[in-house]
Parts: sequence; structure tokens; C-alpha cells
Amino acid sequence: MYAFLLSTAVIFIAELGDKSQLMAMTFATRYRARDVIIGLTAATAVVHLASVGIGYLIGDAFSSYRGTIEVVAGIAFLGFAAWTLRGDELTEDDTAKANAATGRAILVVAVFFFLAELGDKTMLATITLATQEGWFGTWLGSTVGMVAADALAIALGAIVGRQLPEKVVKYGAASLFAIFGALLIAGGAGWL
Repeated sequence: MYAFLLSTAVIFIAELGDKSQLMAMTFATRYRARDVIIGLTAATAVVHLASVGIGYLIGDAFSSYRGTIEVVAGIAFLGFAAWTLRGDELTEDDTAKANAATGRAILVVAVFFFLAELGDKTMLATITLATQEGWFGTWLGSTVGMVAADALAIALGAIVGRQLPEKVVKYGAASLFAIFGALLIAGGAGWL
């Protein structure tokens, strides 16, 4: 129980103001909040399960690969920025299908969050916690803490998204992805 409570609190705090919260807010402006929560929960559960496995098995040895992981994640974020700018043109029929089909939204959110969390501070914090605490409580607590923090951003994104023009959301999201991508690459390459 201690590992669960400690991990929940540490990861919740670590996630506040993180790029994942901004992603959650951005996705909530485009997709239903339920789909965003399902996607991010699935991705978080997988990444944090891998994290506790790494922490349990090899401890601190994983930290030597952090730079490479950050560069790869940064390149992915630049791709996300380009994809966001390209956008999608939807007809009324396409919009109706998109609203009815939640699988694509959940998959998109899950993939983005999975890639974003690789090498992220919450992943590294989870690895560190798992070297000191039980793996199951750490996994469950870190997943709950991250989903709770991102749920706050989803609620805000769902409210704000209804008030903002689509172009503002599109360019804002693309800019955030590009900035985070550049920062990840610079950090991973040792320039920062």
C-alpha cells in the first residue's frame, strides 16, 4: 500500500505542467474526453509496467540510454507537429463516422502518449521508485497518479476547446509539439 500511495503522489506531482498534460488538453479539444482518458490510460499502464520491470530488473543501468530515447522521442514530436499542421479535411459524413468510431481516437491518443512517455521524467521516476518499492504498487500508483493529473488537463481542454477557433488549436498544438520535440532532441544530444 505504501508503494501505491507514494507512487501516486510522486507521479501526480511530477506530471503537473508536463508535456503530457499539454498533449491531453490538446487531444481533449479534438476527441471525446472518454476516448482520450482510455487512450492515455492504456499507454500509461504499458509504459509504467515496462518502467517497473526495468526498475525491478536492472535498476539504474537504464539511465545511460536516456539521451538516445529523448532524441528519438523528439523526432517523433516533430513528426506530430507536421501531422497536426497538415490536418485532416472532414466531410459531414466523415465527421459523423469519426464521432461514432472511437477506436481510431483511442489508438491515436495511446500511440502519442506511449511515445511521449518514453524517457520522460515520469517514466524515470517510476523506474527509480521500482528499485526501492514493490513493483505492483509502484505500477498501479504511478499509473493512477499520471491519469489523475492528465484528467485535469483533459477537463480543461474539453472546456477550452469549445471556445477556441479550430485554427488556434491546430497551430497551438503544432507549436507545442515542435517546441517539445526540439527540446527533447537538444536535451538528448546534450546541448542543454
